[in-house]
Amino acid sequence: MEYDEECLQYFLAHQTQLYDEPVAETLEEADAFLQDCMAVVCTNIKEVRDYLDESGADVTGMSEQELAEAEEVFCLPDGRYLVVEA
Repeated sequence: MEYDEECLQYFLAHQTQLYDEPVAETLEEADAFLQDCMAVVCTNIKEVRDYLDESGADVTGMSEQELAEAEEVFCLPDGRYLVVEA
C-alpha cells in the first residue's frame, strides 16, 4: 500500500496513540513501519468496520464513534482512516 505524506505525517505525530514510545522518527521510517505492519487506509468508517471484521476483530455492536476511537484507528484530517494493527 502507498501512504501519502499527510498519512505519514499524521502517524508520526500521533503514533503514541497506539505505542508506548515512538516507532518512527522520519517519514521514511514511518512508511517502512506501516508497510511492515500492513496498515491500511480506509476512505470511510464502513471500510474500517469491514477491514477489522475481515481481520477477525469482534466489531459487532460497536458504534461508528467507538470504531473511530479505537487505538489502532487513526482519524486523518481529510476524513480518511489509517488502521494499524499492533
